[in-house]
Amino acid sequence: MANRNKSKKVRKIIVFSTIIAGLIGLSLVAVFKKRQVAITVQTEKVTRRNITELVVANGKIQPVVQVVISPEVAGEIVDLPVKEGQRVKKGDLLIQIKPDNYQASRNSAEASYKSAVASKSVAHAEFEKAEIEFKRNQELFKASLVSETVFQDFKTAYEVARLRFENAVHLVDQAKFGLDKAADDLTKTTIVSPIDGTVTRLRSQLGERVLGTSFNMGTEIMTIADLHKMEARVDIGEIDVVLIETGQIARLEVDAFKDRKFNGLVTEIANASKGSSASMMGGGGGGQQQEATKFEVKIRIQEKEVFRPGMSVTAEIETRSRTNVLTVPIQSVTTRLPKKPQTGKKSGAKSEAGKGSFSQDTSSTNTNSSTSSAGEGTNTTKGASSKKSGEQPKPVEVVFVANSDNVKMVPIKRGISDDNYMEITEGLHEGDEAISGGYKAISRDLEDGKKIKRGEPGEKSDKEKK
Repeated sequence: MANRNKSKKVRKIIVFSTIIAGLIGLSLVAVFKKRQVAITVQTEKVTRRNITELVVANGKIQPVVQVVISPEVAGEIVDLPVKEGQRVKKGDLLIQIKPDNYQASRNSAEASYKSAVASKSVAHAEFEKAEIEFKRNQELFKASLVSETVFQDFKTAYEVARLRFENAVHLVDQAKFGLDKAADDLTKTTIVSPIDGTVTRLRSQLGERVLGTSFNMGTEIMTIADLHKMEARVDIGEIDVVLIETGQIARLEVDAFKDRKFNGLVTEIANASKGSSASMMGGGGGGQQQEATKFEVKIRIQEKEVFRPGMSVTAEIETRSRTNVLTVPIQSVTTRLPKKPQTGKKSGAKSEAGKGSFSQDTSSTNTNSSTSSAGEGTNTTKGASSKKSGEQPKPVEVVFVANSDNVKMVPIKRGISDDNYMEITEGLHEGDEAISGGYKAISRDLEDGKKIKRGEPGEKSDKEKK
């Protein structure tokens, strides 16, 4: 009986102690919540806006029309009346190559042509004479006044004279072709401007010997360009080039003209890339680095200005547009890793050891991580599968939304963006109060349920003040 009373007293003491400990725990939690440091943030409402996405690329200013002058014949430059930067008109003399040899060749070809013409005249006269003799003896042969042998002699002479005349005609044609070529080579010693433009580059000097394009690539003597029509040639990566179309509007910033923006239109998109050459890097690893694939896009500049070929330019090309869509400031969108699944008996899960699940806020964004173990007949949960395969959980894009004096972490799906705002396609509603600053709070400090207070940009949090 005494032992039974003693056991009742012990149970009462245990129950009473448990109640006291629970009350103390609740008090400590309340005190902790009151002492929780509030993070100072700035907020902005989720509103509807029109957004235009931009593709930014760098390149150079180049003339739309540009001609490289190379001679077609070789020789010495005896006259070079232009200099770099000089304006020229179509037909103006640019280069004179020494014509002596080409003049001599032309004279020789002319003499050969005249000789061939004279030979043709002689052959024609002989042919006419042979033709008359042949016809006369043909009549005599029909009247049986001459023998067949005599008639065949005149017939043969006639055929020979006819062939000589035809050969003389071909020789005249051949000589004429030679004369035309020699005359053409002589005219090529004088090079005139093919367009109205400016000498943007001069590579050769007076007295220098140059090679013609008939032998190889030829010598590049100078470059003529029309500087009144300029374009920007920019390099765009393979991911963005599929968004570019001819006729799209672009804004151009030229380094030489600060605080100014020029208007442009996309006129041409390269069908082939500029080449992705692989270069071997020295060192113990002997690694290989491959350059990014780039496509050249040409943008016609609308304004007239004193542009010079080779000036650096940055182009902003307007690609996709959205009207009346939900938007948040770009800095409001950040990433967080999904919460780790709880395992074991403490989790209260009925599944076997090693199984787990993501938190409710982030499980919907990790559906792609669901896999099954190879060779096993049982299914595993997402957490267990990811753990077995050794894959790291992927960060989830989120926006923190202010809810009274704390924040809620909301997974989102985003669309296009401009310089300041980003389109939100899923996760937020119009009027939600999104956290827009500061940078440290959004990128690192904020978590789901964290206490916040609204402040001005640059204001320190309570933790930082302490």
